[in-house]
Amino acid sequence: MTALTGEALEKARAQAQEDVRALRARQSTLDNDSIDVILSDARSHYAWQDKPVSTELLHRLYEITALGPTSMNTCPARFVFVTSDEGKQRLAKSLKEKNIDKMMAAPVTAIIAHDLEFWKELPFLFPHEDRRPHFEGKPEHSEVTAFRNGTLQGAYFMIAARALGLDVGAMSGFSNQIVDEEFFAGTSLKSNFLCNLGYADESALFQKLPRFPFDKACSFA
Repeated sequence: MTALTGEALEKARAQAQEDVRALRARQSTLDNDSIDVILSDARSHYAWQDKPVSTELLHRLYEITALGPTSMNTCPARFVFVTSDEGKQRLAKSLKEKNIDKMMAAPVTAIIAHDLEFWKELPFLFPHEDRRPHFEGKPEHSEVTAFRNGTLQGAYFMIAARALGLDVGAMSGFSNQIVDEEFFAGTSLKSNFLCNLGYADESALFQKLPRFPFDKACSFA
């Protein structure tokens, strides 16, 4: 992608600013029901109805997730939607025993991964300035940046899924090494966490666990 310059750049900036103003005029906040759906009353689910998730909905989920902010628009997250019996058997090798049934019952399990060589895509993602020298030959910096921003995108993914009517259940009880060997061998991708997707069986829920109050978790400086 070629970086915009001159009149084209000014036109694009003006359009971006107008788009934000139009959105704020149309809707500046979510109502309480919407906030309940995505966070306040949302739950982590580990039991699932036998109901498929359409490929079209997964496309929409990614498209929304991809719009969330990342540092320098690095967009390092990569998503593998495990839906086939063969894919689930491969993924099951990595799971702790208590998580196998949860994953097998879910219509979709997403592997949330990140690309350690995300910086190679910066000419497309960040075209107005070449930021590749910030990362090339600096594997520790690249890894920290990929993990941090990929984790952000994983959180956007879960919130977007709920906004689209899906239930989610994130899992970390698995071997990243085995997942990477099974799904990412010979690539620069590394797994972060897993997230089951689908339509939950609410009968398996227990009470919501406590959260810290503001004064316990927050401070001012």
